[in-house]
Formats: sequence, C-alpha cells, structure tokens
Amino acid sequence: MLYATASQTVGPYLHIGLTGLNCADLTAGSPELAGQRIVIEGRVTDGRGEPVPDGMLEIWQANPAGRYRHADDSRELPLTAGFTGFGRVPTGPDGGFRFVTVKPGAVPGIDGRPQAPHVMVSVFTRGLVKHVATRLYFGDEARANGADTVLALVPAARRATLVAEPDGVGRYRWNVVLQGPGETVFFDI
Repeated sequence: MLYATASQTVGPYLHIGLTGLNCADLTAGSPELAGQRIVIEGRVTDGRGEPVPDGMLEIWQANPAGRYRHADDSRELPLTAGFTGFGRVPTGPDGGFRFVTVKPGAVPGIDGRPQAPHVMVSVFTRGLVKHVATRLYFGDEARANGADTVLALVPAARRATLVAEPDGVGRYRWNVVLQGPGETVFFDI
C-alpha cells in the first residue's frame, strides 16, 4: 500500500487519512433503535459514467422522530441513545457505497413547514477542490416530497437525481453522478 505524504496533492490519488473512521452502519450503537431500519446503496460515477473508486460520502440525518443530535436542535422531541445521525464511507472499486441507518423523520424547514424525510450528503473525490453537497429523498414519500420547499426549488426534470428508489423492503437505491447527463443536483451551502 502506498501512503500519502505531505508533499502530495489531492489528485490523482485521493487519500484523506480517514482510515478507521468508516461509519457505514449508523444503527450499530443503538440496538434498541426505534424506526424503520433501511439500507441505502448506490454508486458514484464521473462525467463519462466511469466509477469513482476513491471517493468518500458523508451523511447526516435526523432520527425517526425528526430530531438532529445537534445543539441547535432543541425541540422537545426524543433523542435516540447512541444514534448520531452521521455516517461516512469510502467508495469501492466499482464506485459503490452502502449505509445502514433508519429512515429519518420530517424536520421543520426555514418557514416552519415540515420538510420531507431526507438525508444530507457530502461527496468528496479527486478532482474536487471542495466537496459537493446534495440531499437524498425517498421515492416512497411522494406526498411529503411534493410539499418539500427545498425540493420544489429544483427543476422538475432534475428532481429524480435526488430521489432514492425503493429496491425491496427497507432498501433504497440512489446513484451520484458528478457531471454530465443525469448529473446529480448539488447545492451551494
């Protein structure tokens, strides 16, 4: 194995030094966790449709009650012991990734109206000076998705790039396309 040194740049070999901080199973610290356990799987591809084998995804989400484990979320909703809502995984040789988590609850938007259940996603990979940020919504939440004010800002023809489709019971499939046809919608935050 080749290790990164201080004189190396980000590309063409991305090595952020986060070995050991792989957190693919957000439910591992919460055996009594309430809510629907789900698996989110997919691939990260570049503008040519080639897999990105050396990327990393981070996710952050609310618990099933719709509360984040964060000091700014002081709502009177239950917190879940051992559940941080944070996950991080590297992509595999085929660009694949997999998270095990629980389906998040709805959270209030800036206007106070509920947002559809969603997961915030940051993508880090070679060729990017700064990570890109997006959201993952659930295809079986059509009513909530239709009322979500953030999703409504995205042109209708591009919304599908943010929606994970059910792929069996408790499984969702969602791919990240970094550029080109079918590019995932990314947000400036």
